[in-house]
Amino acid sequence: MLFAQPFNFNQHTTMARICAITGKRPTTGSIIHRKGQSKKSGGIGTHITSITKRKFRPNLQRIRVKLPNGTIKRMLVSVKAIKAGLVTKA
Repeated sequence: MLFAQPFNFNQHTTMARICAITGKRPTTGSIIHRKGQSKKSGGIGTHITSITKRKFRPNLQRIRVKLPNGTIKRMLVSVKAIKAGLVTKA
């Protein structure tokens, strides 16, 4: 097989972390580090010392799904969709 451009393995083999049914995708958030003793336990209160970016990734599973037209296909589906019965396992 000949390619017009040099074949980039990473570009063609990676899959996005997106649920095929619900469309859930990674969202960004923060890790907030606090230091100090809380006022409730006798201190002067906690203070934020650093904030670091993080990602919340959906719990995706690669399962075989039976499509409405009868074919079987592997796809990334979130566990929430599987538990809710939105997909029929093959």
